[in-house]
Amino acid sequence: MTAATAVALALTAGACSTSDSTTSATPVAADASASSGTTGSAPPGVPGSAAPSGSVAPSASVAPPAAATGVCGRPASAKPVTEVTAVKLPSAVTGYGAEGDTDKLPMAIAARPDGGSWLAWLGTNGKVYLGHLGCDDKLTGTPTGFTGIDLQDVQADKDGGVLLLTRKGDCGDTPLCGGTSSPCNTTHLIRFDTSGKLVWERQVTNLTSSRAGYDDGARFTWWYQHHGRLATDGKTFAAYFGVAITVRNGSCSDIHEGDRMQVVSAGGALVSGHKDAFEVGCSHAWTSRIVWDPRTGHYVTVCATDNNCRIARPNPYRTVAAGTCDGTLFGGDLVLAKSSGYWTAWSQGGKTRLEHFTSAKSDKTVSTGAATSHPHLVTYGTGRMLLTWQSGSAIAAQAYDSGTGKTAGAKFTIAAKDHNYTAFKAYPDGSVAYPAAGSSGSSVTIARVLPLS
Repeated sequence: MTAATAVALALTAGACSTSDSTTSATPVAADASASSGTTGSAPPGVPGSAAPSGSVAPSASVAPPAAATGVCGRPASAKPVTEVTAVKLPSAVTGYGAEGDTDKLPMAIAARPDGGSWLAWLGTNGKVYLGHLGCDDKLTGTPTGFTGIDLQDVQADKDGGVLLLTRKGDCGDTPLCGGTSSPCNTTHLIRFDTSGKLVWERQVTNLTSSRAGYDDGARFTWWYQHHGRLATDGKTFAAYFGVAITVRNGSCSDIHEGDRMQVVSAGGALVSGHKDAFEVGCSHAWTSRIVWDPRTGHYVTVCATDNNCRIARPNPYRTVAAGTCDGTLFGGDLVLAKSSGYWTAWSQGGKTRLEHFTSAKSDKTVSTGAATSHPHLVTYGTGRMLLTWQSGSAIAAQAYDSGTGKTAGAKFTIAAKDHNYTAFKAYPDGSVAYPAAGSSGSSVTIARVLPLS
């Protein structure tokens, strides 16, 4: 089956929600949703350390203050507290568009070891920008720009971090056996230091001066299902992303689609023969998800695939959860379970499940009740995980125990605009953060859920 005949996912965009230039802290209400009427400004560098000002809605219950956590001193509470911060950017950011997997990803965030963040955003001028956010989630210093036409992800470590981005490539002159020409781009890891400056670059597709996109054996990035994610073990970096697969068919070439995982060393070299890497895993594939597991010493990957229509582990195929080929199969995110194994969120027909698995087939399914086509999942402190999904112009959230899969507390709301493919990221202090659309084309919103005590 060529990608020209594959069925693309049907995706829709939500309404826009923005914030002003202040940081607002919202305690979670005692009932099933959060009140957004309680706001207050935090002092620079220590977000949320000041007591919220203004009146509290009758249904709201504010937990007693707890000791500050982590380098940034973010307060931990008995119930989730959200902070929404508007960040003005020095350059424009690409809009959400239709939020499809074939569309461009506007922004991504990574947790720095010092408690701050790296914010990456796709500009409107052929550049991917990288900026440092401080403890208050505000931009500090001057962002760095890198050549790139598509942003995939950003990952941090103690020496800086890496970006996963796409650049223009060459299709060559080999004719296609059918269909129309499409871009033959390349995907790269960009290593940067603690000041955001370039250290090295490494292509993780395989085009060269002698191998163009339509040449047999090429692995390139095109318009179809191409988003990717990053993970690190502290020494190497792993990129898992969708690719086009070129197969020679007589005097012409067929183009298929799958996914690819490559591991790059700290020095920027491809790690040949890495035990977890693969040239092609799932096909056709979308929602490529990856996590490093220090308990087993492996990078773990899952995909959504129309190969038997399932959530699967690739290379070789192993079914995690069985789905159907109705155009609604979506893989959320992948996190470590409390003691062993993993949790992944996925959706079929607008119904979201959590699946626990260790090596392959799920051994526990949790029906969440979240009516969404695009769930997100992130580790939320020790022994918890946070499931989020679009709810009108905001984001709904529910914490779960990452051991039992049981809910932990009430559902709450985050006052930010969801995007189908943008990821929440976990922080060392137990908080999580999410980059969302801002109030203008040159601003973003950072939505943070503070730690639980």
